[in-house]
Amino acid sequence: MGDIEQEKSETLRKQAERALGGQDVDMQELSAGDVKSIIHELQVHQIELEMQNEELRRTQSELEDSHNRYSNLYDFAPISYFTFDKSGRIIEVNLTGANKLGVERSLLIKKPFSHYVAFSSRDVFYLHLRQVFRTSTRQTCELKLVDKNKNQFDVQLESLIVQDSVGNFSQCRTAIIDITERKRAEEALRASEEQFRRAIEDAPIPIIMHAEGGEVLQVSRTWTELTGYTLQDVPTLDAWLNKAYGEGADKVRDHMHGLFKGSERSTGLEFPIHTRYGKVRYWSYSASSPGILKDGRRFIVGMVIDVTERKRAEEALRKAHDELELRVQERTAELEGKNMELGAEINKCKQAEEKIREQAALLDNAQEAVGVRSLEHRLIYWNKGAQRLYGFSAEEALGKNPVEFLFKDKEEPSQLISAKRIVLEKGEWTGELHQKTKDAREIVVESHWTLVCDSEGKPKSILVVNTDITEKKRLEEQALRAQRMESIGTLAGGIAHDLNNMLTPMMLSLQTLKEKFKDEQSQRLLTILEQNSQRSANLIKQIMSFSRGIEGERKPLAVTHLISEIEKIARETFPKGIEIKRDVPDNLWAISGDATQLHQVIMNLCLNARDAMPDGGVLSITALNFLIDENYARMHDEAKVGSYVVITVSDTGTGIPPKIMGRIFEPFFTTKEHGKGTGLGLPTALAIVKGHGGFITVYSEVGKGTAVRVYLPAIRTEIQETQEQQLELLVGNGEWILVAEDEESIRDVTFSTLEMSGYKVLMANDGADAVALYAENMDRIKVVLMDMMMPVMDGQAGIRAIRRVNPEVKIIAVSGLAEKDRLAKVEGIANAFLPKPYTAERLLKTISEVLSTR
Repeated sequence: MGDIEQEKSETLRKQAERALGGQDVDMQELSAGDVKSIIHELQVHQIELEMQNEELRRTQSELEDSHNRYSNLYDFAPISYFTFDKSGRIIEVNLTGANKLGVERSLLIKKPFSHYVAFSSRDVFYLHLRQVFRTSTRQTCELKLVDKNKNQFDVQLESLIVQDSVGNFSQCRTAIIDITERKRAEEALRASEEQFRRAIEDAPIPIIMHAEGGEVLQVSRTWTELTGYTLQDVPTLDAWLNKAYGEGADKVRDHMHGLFKGSERSTGLEFPIHTRYGKVRYWSYSASSPGILKDGRRFIVGMVIDVTERKRAEEALRKAHDELELRVQERTAELEGKNMELGAEINKCKQAEEKIREQAALLDNAQEAVGVRSLEHRLIYWNKGAQRLYGFSAEEALGKNPVEFLFKDKEEPSQLISAKRIVLEKGEWTGELHQKTKDAREIVVESHWTLVCDSEGKPKSILVVNTDITEKKRLEEQALRAQRMESIGTLAGGIAHDLNNMLTPMMLSLQTLKEKFKDEQSQRLLTILEQNSQRSANLIKQIMSFSRGIEGERKPLAVTHLISEIEKIARETFPKGIEIKRDVPDNLWAISGDATQLHQVIMNLCLNARDAMPDGGVLSITALNFLIDENYARMHDEAKVGSYVVITVSDTGTGIPPKIMGRIFEPFFTTKEHGKGTGLGLPTALAIVKGHGGFITVYSEVGKGTAVRVYLPAIRTEIQETQEQQLELLVGNGEWILVAEDEESIRDVTFSTLEMSGYKVLMANDGADAVALYAENMDRIKVVLMDMMMPVMDGQAGIRAIRRVNPEVKIIAVSGLAEKDRLAKVEGIANAFLPKPYTAERLLKTISEVLSTR
């Protein structure tokens, strides 16, 4: 800095000497005072110059400091800054821009910026540059850049024309902002919106979504099928309202505006609508405004239930009521001209009407299901008892033929045809009918039909009184089965006793004969007789086990050793195509029992599993400790509260058809080929297990396999008792749980358990019902408990449908098949697996674990 100042001072001095060079000053003519004055002025001027030089030096230092600060701000700004000429060459760039491209700043100067623009974006860059220099206004665009390592990233350019060093507008300064993360967020938002759009489009119920201002954003496929209108037909709310509601459009439009303002809610509102096909249908409409679009507009999602048939039934009932009222009025007008005798008759009629009303009230309060059918067998009366028994409301039942919704097959049963004929001929009919309820539960009713005639004696309608005797029939069937089993057992025991008496001397004689006749032929024949006699003795022993339950020696047993022995036999003797798996914990509790009998039970189950897999498969033997609580005991009549060891033998074989599931424990019942089974394996196993104080459960799916669980009471120790006393059930905190289960008993007990444990519960009878309930309540439902085997829509299909609505929903799959086998099938679509039967402790623990996961 000092050298520069000295150089400037010398330059100025030389310029001054040249200016004075031509002037001649005669010093002799100046007086001493003049000289002194001149010297003083020169000194003052010299001081002024020095002060001016100091001010210039300070100003220049400040300018350099300011320039350095500007350079630092420019170089280390979080945004990349570039200066381009008209051709797009880089004139200047800050350090941030150079680092973003991964190139040293000095190497970028005078390089075409297009080298670092992705090929697909170069036209955009050149157009942007032309716009900047053509309009002289701020221009913005988005494009992709490529760094030194060929990595592409999204940026936004903001450019403004500036002057160059000589004052020409030949350059532009550009700020480049990295918008890669914003682009990713926008893409994620687009994907989420697409998922939401598809969920609406594929919804099983009619759905419409429209935005504030009237734009219809989307309609579901079911909506289009029901109305005939596509999104192109009704692009705005006004277009839809005018087409569908006609003169009533203004009322509905005002209601929609109220929804957007938040002053109204829409739940179950009913409107008549006109379809594209010229038909009028009635809708129950529910709508809500779940949020705001990215452009700031609110939007509404509306869902519809078609109630046309119910409305038609109501209209038919209203017309019938009006006709009846008109007839009463006409009759009353005629009677007004009658004499006093007719007055008494009128009073009598009023008393009769009052009696009818009283009888109708009594019928409504009756426990039996009471209905009145027309001669065309359309329901014209449906009491509350019928609503309780079948689950159908009067609105759902009136006007319909019971065959349409109370019988398994849509075709009229021959029994009903016969009943109609008899009631018309004799005036009444009584019999038993097999029917179904709204939740697909099959019931048996004792049905009494009475023909109702008008005043002229002509048949007018049929009064039907149905009494539910399902439980009575079940108990009768159980009693008959128990009697049959007792009779068979008594007979089998007697036969076995006699056969034992016959076999004893034969087997004793065989030993004597073998000692007496030593030749090869005799020995071979006697050996055959001995083997068959032994087989007969074993069969008789099996019959005795079934009939009376042989009293074996009870002593503490380690189930682990018992299973190990059977596993060894199975691996050595079963076909190689059958894979044998074993899963037994080290801390398995002990039981008290007869080792030989329990060996026979498990071996019989393994043999059945082997025979169910002729082409090979997986045979699994597992065991676990199990505490049966009151919740579990209520679901299983044979279970008692306490500690059990559960042994499960499962296979991946053919499965057991439902029609024979109820007969598998019957003695001598077998589906095996002649000579391959006696039909005593499972009955004997059941007799032995019951003799040990336990019970057996069976779960099976045709084509998927069977799981047989043997529950045996464990020997109670102080440690186990302490553990059970310390068991505390996990409780909820008001979370909503959706339970999908078709078995009414399991559904009721699960509902009670969850509600008592602090949860709120929604119940579904099948998969389709579960999907509909979830779609309506997805914002509050935290966990879905889904049974895998249900009618209408099974659990697997239900889970997939719910995941289309919300992929993040937490689902627990429930099944009665072997846990590990089923877990492999639901892996990837469910968060956890809960095997049936389950205790309250396991149910609540599984829900708590699923809720705590992210």
